[in-house]
Formats: sequence, C-alpha cells, structure tokens
Amino acid sequence: MQPIPHEHFMKEALKQAQRAFDAGEIPVGAVVVFDNKIIARAFNQMETLHDPTAHAEMIAMTQASEALSRGQEGHRGSLEKATLYATLEPCPMCAGALVMTKCSSLVYGTEDPRAGACGSILNVTQDDRLNHRVQVLPGVMAMESRSLLQEFFRTLRKERR
Repeated sequence: MQPIPHEHFMKEALKQAQRAFDAGEIPVGAVVVFDNKIIARAFNQMETLHDPTAHAEMIAMTQASEALSRGQEGHRGSLEKATLYATLEPCPMCAGALVMTKCSSLVYGTEDPRAGACGSILNVTQDDRLNHRVQVLPGVMAMESRSLLQEFFRTLRKERR
C-alpha cells in the first residue's frame, strides 16, 4: 500500500479548521489517521459547548479512541499506530493527551508561540520522564494554517473596535 502524503490529511484538518472559523471558534482542526484512513475529525468547539477543554485535538482523540475500541473487548482506547494531524501545535493539555493515549505521531501546521507544548515553549511529547514519546513533524502546510488563524483574529479585533 502506497503511503498517503501528509498534505492530504492536513488539508482535511484545514477543512475542520474552516468549520471552526465559520462557527466563530478559533480555527483549529484535527483528524486522526489509522491505517491511512481518517477515523476521526474535529474542530474547536469551546464556545459552542461552553467547555474550555473542547479543543479539536481532544475531541478527535476521543472519537478515535472510541472507533478503535469498538468491538474490541479489552481495548482501552489506545491510539498506538495512529497519527493526529492538527492545524496548530497542541497545547499542554492536548500534548499530554497524545502521550496518555500513546498516539504514535503528530503532524501539525503552525507553531503556537504562546501555548505550544510540542517543541515551542514546552516539549511534553518528547519528555523522557513520561512513559511514551510521540514522533512530531511540525510545519506541514504551516502557511495555510497560520493564515486562517491570522484572518480570524484580525476579524475579531475589527469587531471589537
């Protein structure tokens, strides 16, 4: 089976980010891939759900864990051999969840210089003190991811004037 390029799945994550943008949420999208198939899709829903933990990555990981454990007695929802694609570098909460679910790899678009926990200000996914490390590939379609975030915050600032 031929591997599918990272850009293909990042485009799907960007579609989710656009859904967040359209809903008035910070435009972050995520998909989880297992065996070269998308098994979960999500976008930020913190405002919609009135839940500060409703990050795209958290929702996608929950969906993926459920999908992988369905019909598998004893499966604890591990994301081993799965890859999470996110348009923005995950925060400490999401990076911790990547480690706890034993997700194999993370591919993200643009770095988060304020809350990034996968290499920018923290590196939770590579911390040797934790029981699992996540392979991280940053910068895939970074410009597209960054542009959507910049447009969102530019519009938000104009509305607040």
